[in-house]
Amino acid sequence: MIQSLDPRVTRAQIELNNPIDPLTELDQWETYEVFHQKKRGDQHIHVGIVHAANPEMALLFAKEQYARRGVSVNIWVVKTAQVYSSDYADSDIFETVPEKVYREAGGYKVMEKINKYKKAQAVK
Repeated sequence: MIQSLDPRVTRAQIELNNPIDPLTELDQWETYEVFHQKKRGDQHIHVGIVHAANPEMALLFAKEQYARRGVSVNIWVVKTAQVYSSDYADSDIFETVPEKVYREAGGYKVMEKINKYKKAQAVK
């Protein structure tokens, strides 16, 4: 295991048989998207980005950056290059079919019934 003057690196328990390839001159670390979970059972929420040489270091940096002060029970790191997203030119895939207005709250006339019921209860 790597022994470091920084106790955070030592706590990560990174094996020596998993060598970290040194970066070449002018080479950049990869970016990792960071997601954290505030309590068990909640959704993971995107909280930011870290730059790191490998996923293990990204996890360590993410913990120190995004979970040090706030409550967090779990952290995910994902290479930014591995995130697949839709293209803005494909925005038509998000359009809804106009005939399905029943799915929207504006299609229901509930407030009239609620107010009528309240008036009937006030009279009694």
